[in-house]
Amino acid sequence: MQDEKKYNDSIHLIGRIGTIGAIGFMVGIPIAICVIYNCFPSMSTVMGAAGTLLAMFIPSAISEVISYAPILGSASYITFITGNVMNLKLPVAISAQSIAGVTSNTPESDAISTMAIALSSLETLAIIAVGVLLLTPLKPFLSTPAITTATGYMVPALFGGLLLGVYTQSGKKRIKNKWILALFPIVVMGIGILIWPKLTSYQGYCILGMIVLTLAVAYALYKAGIVKEYTVGEEEGK
Repeated sequence: MQDEKKYNDSIHLIGRIGTIGAIGFMVGIPIAICVIYNCFPSMSTVMGAAGTLLAMFIPSAISEVISYAPILGSASYITFITGNVMNLKLPVAISAQSIAGVTSNTPESDAISTMAIALSSLETLAIIAVGVLLLTPLKPFLSTPAITTATGYMVPALFGGLLLGVYTQSGKKRIKNKWILALFPIVVMGIGILIWPKLTSYQGYCILGMIVLTLAVAYALYKAGIVKEYTVGEEEGK
């Protein structure tokens, strides 16, 4: 018990120092560049560029910390410092826990998740480093028409993969008519953009609004019995 407390205290200490250091680098480097070159932007310019991003990422960041921390445990620090939580770090932690046969929110799962995510982060850094080193030698190849055409479809392919995750379900607990909830914001935003094309400039605020509206629709459909949770192998209507 004493060793576990000692381990937790050390993890929290290192995690807090790492988080403060990461924030310092993220904020300090741009400030240092502005000081050296005397090119501070006006506050209106900063807020104009950051407003929609903050509206989108602040709610998602808060929700990620609340929902993912019980699964990640002590690895939450390194996870949120290195980023790419939902697409990489969370699946890595869940997969490692499944392979090791441990239950979430236990000391065993905490240790497994920390090691798995740390190795995942190191692997990501190694891949990025190799990519940077090979960027110049591979520039002629990457500039060919076939490659430039293919890279133009990377973002649509990424969002296609994310959309597939919304419409497919796994595990014993599933949601009946989940696709309706995913379809609702797409239809609403599609109509909104057709009526007012400039709406694309406020995508951060739109995402924030769609979160609230989707939750309201989900609650209404749940009360109406259209959307409900069921267990695989049991009758959906129960």
